[in-house]
Amino acid sequence: MPVSPHDAHRHIGVLPAYAFYGGPPVSPDTTATATVQEFLATLDAEGVERTLVLPNYGVPDPDLAFGFNNLAVEAAQADDRVRCGLWVSPKASDEARNDGALALAGEDGVRALKTSFLLGGSPSDPDCAEQLDRIFTTAAERDLVVHVHTSPGAASDLDQVGQLVERYGDATKIHLVHLGGGMSGHLKLIGHRLFDWIESGKRVYTDTSWAIGFAPTWLVAEIERRGIGHDRVLFATDTPWGDFEGEHARLRAAAGDGDLAAAFFHQNFEALYG
Repeated sequence: MPVSPHDAHRHIGVLPAYAFYGGPPVSPDTTATATVQEFLATLDAEGVERTLVLPNYGVPDPDLAFGFNNLAVEAAQADDRVRCGLWVSPKASDEARNDGALALAGEDGVRALKTSFLLGGSPSDPDCAEQLDRIFTTAAERDLVVHVHTSPGAASDLDQVGQLVERYGDATKIHLVHLGGGMSGHLKLIGHRLFDWIESGKRVYTDTSWAIGFAPTWLVAEIERRGIGHDRVLFATDTPWGDFEGEHARLRAAAGDGDLAAAFFHQNFEALYG
């Protein structure tokens, strides 16, 4: 197994404390990095050879995530190990903010657009139709990947997010993070949807960050049984929301140290993000 992996999904930027779910203000992303120098130091410490960096998000203030776009571009242009994605929003109320974000799409090092429904909207919300179409068609035109958050239930559930794969996956490369999102997402994605989409020609990818322990092993077994999918799975940590050591150990244990590990930890990142 490659000693220095490529990490297809980590974040930059420090968020303010926030009172999630009615509790007191907290800062759970304890390993978040505020500067490019700090971010690059984490790559050195963890032995990450290449990475895709995305703006940190999660606090429901749109200016925060959009505000980290320039920091992500700066990181990508400061070190050849780094490529970046830009935060974009599906919400109509963020149209002007998307204007600013997409104006950066031609910058050196930009390889992806990142969107999520954690801060509002949904794939089936008419209010989001125009901005979603803009995001996915822009990505197709510029040969960028659209990163989409997945998690169980609500608008980030694979039942919802899968509509985007059906709608745009023929032309746009779509990276569904977190292996579909939790127990239900793993069952839906590994059980058939990932392989169905691949067989139908959809340009869909996933990573194993946040995966429940059984899922990477099952994923590997299904790839070997079906004979497809080895080129669609990437190692990712989602740092600071995930941890390098845990994510690395779980996927390494499932993939072993042969050709499949080389694809997951190196080759698929190089093919998708350059």
